[in-house]
Amino acid sequence: MILSSGTKKPKIHPSAYIAPTATISGEVTIGQGCAILHGAVITAEGAPVTIGNDCVVMEQALVRGSGGSATKFPATIGDRCLIGPHAYVAGATLEPGCMLGAGASVYNGVTLKAHTRLNDGESRRPAGDFIEQIFNIERSPDAAAKAAQAYAQFLRKTHAQDAVLDAHANKAPARRSAGEEPPPQQMAEVDTVVDAMMLELQEMEMRRQEALKKKPKR
Repeated sequence: MILSSGTKKPKIHPSAYIAPTATISGEVTIGQGCAILHGAVITAEGAPVTIGNDCVVMEQALVRGSGGSATKFPATIGDRCLIGPHAYVAGATLEPGCMLGAGASVYNGVTLKAHTRLNDGESRRPAGDFIEQIFNIERSPDAAAKAAQAYAQFLRKTHAQDAVLDAHANKAPARRSAGEEPPPQQMAEVDTVVDAMMLELQEMEMRRQEALKKKPKR
């Protein structure tokens, strides 16, 4: 499902694959060659999400940009990152080449250096008191309750005007003739998203079949 949030719509490169059951919401940018698999959620709630080229977000993973009126935590995923199933990335930065194992989590304000690998279930949190830093609420016995109330109010306002956009097609692009220059890369709205991986698999199978036909018989 592809959702706009107010006037902000996802921008997805034509070569990216978006599974039919993934959810992409708000100010989200997805680069070329990415694969967003079934059940994954990528949502901009108060801050944008940017995913670089050739990234994989696996089943049931969550990538969230978060923030409110006082603080904002964009989620920035560098090129060639792999986010494992059920992983959680909220308001964090992953530099190129990072890999998160299943169920790993990275929280607001944290930066993972290039090529960092988190094991299954491993977590990286910001230093200091989480509620104070993330929600700007002073430490107290009821700080968590105050944070939940404030966040619920913010989310209701943020999503009040959400709208479902046309579903992406994931169509294979037309073949280019020999010697023809590829078109300039550009970001596209979700209705022009294509499944480049499927096209590559089809081309590989055709080449294999042609090679078998040319192989001399004994």
